[in-house]
Amino acid sequence: MTLADQAITFVGAGAMTEAIVSGLLANNRIKSEQITVTNKNNGERLAELQNNYHIQTTTDKQQATEHSDVLILAMKPKDADDALERLQPLIREDHVVFSVLAGTTTGYISSLIETECPVVRIMPNTSAKVGASASAISGGRFAGAKDVDLAASLFSSIGSITIVPEEKMDSVTGISGSGPAYFYYLLEGLQTAAMESGLTEEDAKALLIQTMQGAAKRWAQTSESLQSLYEEVMSPGGTTEAAFSVLWEHEVQEHVTEGAKAAIAQSAKLGKGKKRV
Repeated sequence: MTLADQAITFVGAGAMTEAIVSGLLANNRIKSEQITVTNKNNGERLAELQNNYHIQTTTDKQQATEHSDVLILAMKPKDADDALERLQPLIREDHVVFSVLAGTTTGYISSLIETECPVVRIMPNTSAKVGASASAISGGRFAGAKDVDLAASLFSSIGSITIVPEEKMDSVTGISGSGPAYFYYLLEGLQTAAMESGLTEEDAKALLIQTMQGAAKRWAQTSESLQSLYEEVMSPGGTTEAAFSVLWEHEVQEHVTEGAKAAIAQSAKLGKGKKRV
């Protein structure tokens, strides 16, 4: 199977669906006519996506699934049970189901659709909209290597791919799924400091973007530890040491760690009771 052969239906029309659709089309790996988006009843949102991306949209679930090869579940996790019960009579064994639902296992999805079609779980993030998502992939009980490979081919169009055991997905959700928000929050603090010290918003943005990209590239190209990388910036009595004395005093790193752990725990909580096999 190749992407060029697949008719893809998104169930759910929210921000993640738009991020994925935008990234896929910008990458030119699939064509707009291969994509259909459906939701429960928000015709205004569907019209917006159709106008912006020239894709097919419908609220008719039979129409959305009848000629599709791949179903991508992208509704809110709290709406998954109701949506899957409505879809259950329409899902065929030759469908491949991809799920981006936080905290919802492939086994639980299979138990709701009552069909032994392949289910593959993916956790992307909103950087998909600019082709820079960090996506993790796990195959379910009925998914073979070809199904995982198809998911990897599709989601590699919008960023990097990491294949992990499904039991690690809560960790992925709290780290890379929520991860962009952590960086935006920290950058906001740095931007505030820059502007309060006299830099313009535009200059602060340019400097911080390049600094962040440079730090990521430096880490990607070295085997040194993160501690050694930030220590190489420091000199005794210097500016970086002055900053770190405040960060250490307020235990900023520890709070970041605890925040990420809270996200991981919330992912597990969302999936509690949704782990049937």
